[in-house]
Amino acid sequence: MFSALSEYLDSIRVRDPAPRSRWEIMLYPGVLALGLHRVAHWLFNGELYFLARLINHISRFLTAIDIHPGAQIGRFFFVDHGFVVIGETAVIGDNVTIYQGATLGGRNPTDGVAGKRHPTIEDDVIVSLGAAILGPLTVGKGARIGANAVVTRDVAPGSVMVGIPARPTPVDAAEKQRGFVQYGTPCSQTFDPSTQKLELLQCEILQMQERIRQLMEERDETRNASHGTEVKIPDRDTGTAA
Repeated sequence: MFSALSEYLDSIRVRDPAPRSRWEIMLYPGVLALGLHRVAHWLFNGELYFLARLINHISRFLTAIDIHPGAQIGRFFFVDHGFVVIGETAVIGDNVTIYQGATLGGRNPTDGVAGKRHPTIEDDVIVSLGAAILGPLTVGKGARIGANAVVTRDVAPGSVMVGIPARPTPVDAAEKQRGFVQYGTPCSQTFDPSTQKLELLQCEILQMQERIRQLMEERDETRNASHGTEVKIPDRDTGTAA
């Protein structure tokens, strides 16, 4: 048991450079929340729902992390900071990291498999701060969910998701991120796919606006030319044009 705890604490130290010792890591709210969840989940499986909920509420009060007792969580799970919500039917694999403000939320059961309302997170996934993963979807192994992204559809393994609604970027998580990258979002001064797409869209809009301006100028010139042509009316007395 002690070796398993040491292994877990060491896995957190790899992902967080701040702590100076294992004892310091044991004070982390994410570690306390996971420990209490293990107890609550055991009670939940034993159909002692009230006691499971009681421990859940105590954990939420102490850590600001709300993990439903029914959620299934694998090995080496780490919540960095707090204010995380994980729903009842969520399933989380091994080596998953979730940052503050993230939500694994549910949708109407009729939108997916009956009874399954919350996402399934496979191994080695990083969910960045403020992200929301909603519904009975699957986030593939090694995927990265960017900050404040809203995921409502399945995520392919190794994808990097950004935006609202979340879309995959051309960056492959396995190639772009060797080892663990904090907050799970690739940052580069020379490559930002979402910004590049926005710039291309703005360029196309400017080109369209310029073309519209040219067409309006051509139309005005045509109208002025037609209005400037003199129309000669014959004189009634002489019969010649006036």
